[in-house]
Amino acid sequence: MDIERLKEIINLFENKKIAVVGDLMLDVYIWGKATRISPEAPVPVVRVTKKTACLGGAANVMRNVVTLGGQVKAFGVVGNDTDGGEVKDMLAGYGIESKSVYTDLQRKTTQKQRVIAGTQQLLRIDYEDTDPVDGKFRASIVSDLLELIESSAIDAVIFEDYGKGMLNEEMLNAAVKAAARKGIVTSLDPKPGHLMNVKGLTVIKPNRSEAFAMAGKFAKDGSVPVNEDEDLKAVAATLMAEWEPVYLLISLAAQGMALFRKGTPMVVIPTRAREVFDVSGAGDTVISAFTLALTAGASCIEAAEIANHAAGIVVGKVGTVTVSADELKESFAQGE
Repeated sequence: MDIERLKEIINLFENKKIAVVGDLMLDVYIWGKATRISPEAPVPVVRVTKKTACLGGAANVMRNVVTLGGQVKAFGVVGNDTDGGEVKDMLAGYGIESKSVYTDLQRKTTQKQRVIAGTQQLLRIDYEDTDPVDGKFRASIVSDLLELIESSAIDAVIFEDYGKGMLNEEMLNAAVKAAARKGIVTSLDPKPGHLMNVKGLTVIKPNRSEAFAMAGKFAKDGSVPVNEDEDLKAVAATLMAEWEPVYLLISLAAQGMALFRKGTPMVVIPTRAREVFDVSGAGDTVISAFTLALTAGASCIEAAEIANHAAGIVVGKVGTVTVSADELKESFAQGE
């Protein structure tokens, strides 16, 4: 992509307002060194050097939008606990409006705790409730979201489904239909184990294994070149027919991304990652960058190129991290 065109698109991120709805999480990292095996069991002993925390799940999408230059309105539920308070404090630290983040006294905040030895993740421990969110909180969130859509106060809505109980079919259909009437972009990062009958989204962004699971197909290893991957093309055709999105963007790890549109051949965007240390949160970065780029007037191919560069940057770091607008411009300038 021409660097001046890229800068023009990224500079327009600043004025874009994105609503992000989904499962809010706190990502906790326990960092250390593993120099010996435990005498109690055949597992490494990690000598802890530090502990850090950051926004995760849908909240990581929110901070990705912010670090890329956009503005965010947050929608979700946390528990009345220390983790919930920390999530709200972190949202405030990023300047994210969180009046539609509700506190459920009966629910715990989702925490994903990862143990890292050097640059290697050894273990993840999840603390979570996965039952459906209380209907009164969901009703409030839908009401708040529809008010923003009807007043055209936002440019896009990103739905982040991690299967923790926040999203359901009824709320997505209501929001997608309202957004379509207003010309507002809608994006979904789906959870194959929690499929919903929702049609007409602007973009659906699964990874390869998720796409195959959504289509009810066995995910093969993807060792053939993407342009020759007939199984992938068949899966994409199924998803395009069943979900009827404008765009289907499938992440393919080391093979990059594949973009599908109705009546148009698949477009392959090769990976931009030079070295992969950690894929945690890469999907969050992709859907944030792709959605922002669309709202800034990028074509779908330009948006996919931008998202691909953004993903290439974050997988070269350890932990759930984000990418800045300046890093993105630098990545293109270097032709990475």
